[in-house]
Amino acid sequence: MHKYREALVLGCGRSGRAAEALLRSEGATVVSIADETTPDYRYEALSFEPEVAILSPGFSLEHPWVRELAERGVPLLSELELGWSRRDCPVIAVTGSNGKSTVVKWMVDMLAQAGRFAVPCGNYGFPVSAAVRLPERPDWLVMEVSSFQLETVERFRPDVGVLLNVLPNHLDRHNNIETYGALKLRLFKQMETGDTAILPFGFVSAAADFPFAVEPETFGTEQGAGYRFFEGRVGEVDLTGTYFDNEVLAAAAAAVAAVGDACGLPPSALEDSARAFQPLPHRMEPVAEVNGVKFINDSKATNLAGMCAALRMSSGRVHLIAGGRAKETDLSFVKDLLAQQVSRLYLIGEASEAMQAAWEDSVICLPCGRLEEAVSAAWERAVPGDTILLSPACTSFDQFSGFNERGEVFACEASRLKNVCKQAGEKNRKKREG
Repeated sequence: MHKYREALVLGCGRSGRAAEALLRSEGATVVSIADETTPDYRYEALSFEPEVAILSPGFSLEHPWVRELAERGVPLLSELELGWSRRDCPVIAVTGSNGKSTVVKWMVDMLAQAGRFAVPCGNYGFPVSAAVRLPERPDWLVMEVSSFQLETVERFRPDVGVLLNVLPNHLDRHNNIETYGALKLRLFKQMETGDTAILPFGFVSAAADFPFAVEPETFGTEQGAGYRFFEGRVGEVDLTGTYFDNEVLAAAAAAVAAVGDACGLPPSALEDSARAFQPLPHRMEPVAEVNGVKFINDSKATNLAGMCAALRMSSGRVHLIAGGRAKETDLSFVKDLLAQQVSRLYLIGEASEAMQAAWEDSVICLPCGRLEEAVSAAWERAVPGDTILLSPACTSFDQFSGFNERGEVFACEASRLKNVCKQAGEKNRKKREG
């Protein structure tokens, strides 16, 4: 473990602040900068020569500050790797395009069922640099790892690494799916004999040229997968009727089963944790039912693959609210699913015009501008048995501070409509009684 005397931290968000606190606790001199607080940053103005620059996930390798640091020979280190280098317990790391947070939470629950103390960290839970400073030593760290964090890892080596899926995502930053997929595989780059690599059965052929040090375990719903979800079961573990017993989350269940075996857990830990599982907020979260109309908050769906997953998990007529700031430019591949599943599409944010142009020959599109207007428009047209689904397929940064705020606004609008209907019902009851 190398300790630094002088360090530069890029980013003053959660991960940047955690990195700064960790470095200062070790006696380092730290300067933290961010676009919002230091827009006129100049390397020449620094009062010291940093040994390392710690990158928060928001800083890509193409950021001008990062390019300047690289040109000057300053080593670049992910906050994830900084924290990992201070660990004193084994690590499970999960990456992929969709479903990471849900899987990390389930793994933490599964370990708890088996009597292990696990801490979620990375993109979900604590920043890694904060998790390694907790007063109680965990038995496991379970990390959610993004492609942004994997851009600058060098020595990072999880004991158990999981790639859930590779779907079009963050192509605004990574340019193409090939680059994106190669970044995901960096999770396994430093693995050694005794470590466990877990990959989707259908992706192994695409990774045939990757120099794995261990033979990957495979998972999925296909025949031939090492861990297969089939008819509600993974091997002898019965998951029928659980949150994961559906075509969207079935593969994830098989991946978690593989992790359970890698960690030496009894099968009962997998089943019991699945049956007790409580979904995370903003992920297919039921927030209200008003006069027989369900309101489902899936604000975390910030790409088209996430929106497709939400539609496949929905039943009945769906009034879909989508839009925001798009990550992807090819919108065509979802048209058939929209035609099959969606009654009407209510568009918000910057991507509205592009989405309408791409999809209006497959589904009725109603431009609404803002989320509040979209909820009202969907409510006017919904009938009992319908679902109003917020699954935007875009980031929220054109109108909100993040997907959390977007989901909260949606839930508030649903609650407002519920109260309006309740008040109207009370008023009608009093009229009848009067």
